[in-house]
Amino acid sequence: MKVYAVGGAIRDTLMGLPVNDVDYVVVGSSIEEMVAQGFRPVGKDFPVFLHPETQAEYALARTERKTGKGYKGFHFYADPTVSLEEDLERRDLTINAMAQEVDPDGKWFGPIIDPYNGQEDLAAKVFRHVSDAFAEDPLRLLRIARFAARFPEFSVADETLSALKAIVQSGELSALSAERIWQELARGLLAQKPMHMFQVLLNTGAAKTILPPTLSTLLAEEPFREGLMKSLEEVGKTLDERCAIVLMDLPASEIRFWADTVRMPIEVRDFSEIYSDLNLLIHQYPDGSYQAVDVLAWFNRADLWRKPDRVQVLLNLAQKLGHPVTILMTAMRNTQALNTADIILGVAAQDRSNGERIGSAFESARLMAITAALSLDL
Repeated sequence: MKVYAVGGAIRDTLMGLPVNDVDYVVVGSSIEEMVAQGFRPVGKDFPVFLHPETQAEYALARTERKTGKGYKGFHFYADPTVSLEEDLERRDLTINAMAQEVDPDGKWFGPIIDPYNGQEDLAAKVFRHVSDAFAEDPLRLLRIARFAARFPEFSVADETLSALKAIVQSGELSALSAERIWQELARGLLAQKPMHMFQVLLNTGAAKTILPPTLSTLLAEEPFREGLMKSLEEVGKTLDERCAIVLMDLPASEIRFWADTVRMPIEVRDFSEIYSDLNLLIHQYPDGSYQAVDVLAWFNRADLWRKPDRVQVLLNLAQKLGHPVTILMTAMRNTQALNTADIILGVAAQDRSNGERIGSAFESARLMAITAALSLDL
């Protein structure tokens, strides 16, 4: 039995990048032998084990055969006779199909095992698939798109681009789980150059399947792509911000529908929807001459009264994007400075237990505070 470090850990080591996780493959062993050595089985679809001391994951070398639709439609075969080269052949890209032997103490030693010329493609900065089986797994399209965002200096080999297009044309993208779609998109959004991810989705035709219709249409326009790239790289830092920037020209209803489709986390969805509404408000008053009633409506929509920190972040984002929101920040501070007790005392004593009357009093006070802020010559 031999143990090898494989995949991204080898790639990142050769690129001089930090290695956070290591995938281990065990060749020449069996489930029984692994259990006898203290490894704990945890894999559902194929034999994966946790090391008895480090708790790192070790998988038996395996091959796979397409038996159904989607990225889960595979039958895996693990056996002591499966070679390292056979295991590496089922991987997506040549730069992820390299390995190095690991000694009993966990140290890597010996030459890099590279049967599919991953080091050559790494030097040339090319994403190239390992085998024809690549096109059988629709998840690989999203992984390549995400890799393009993480490694923007890489290009996609022509034959690999053709394989990605074949995935789209096969219709198998529809078999991807919503959670996996969002997971890959989110990781790509947080990468160095998120626009490279969107470019891969455009170039392969996957944008129309994966993204909201309005966004897919907008991305086809070069000026939009250029502006989006600048905003994402210079302004957006967090996932909330980058997602909001990407979706800000979509109506909140379309954001909600797509967010539910891909199982976007609720807090990210809400941030994007509320920023879309803010973007609409800003464009409604391009000279900054906001109407108090519309500002109050957005404050209510953004739940300023319970989540002031989120509203501040939303307004900060708009300001960084060059929008005239300083006066909205002043209006926000004015409403926050209102004395709750005084507002309640201003309601007739017999109506102070009437929730509707109290709510109306708060709305009136907030509207007056906003009006005062908007009247300032800022």
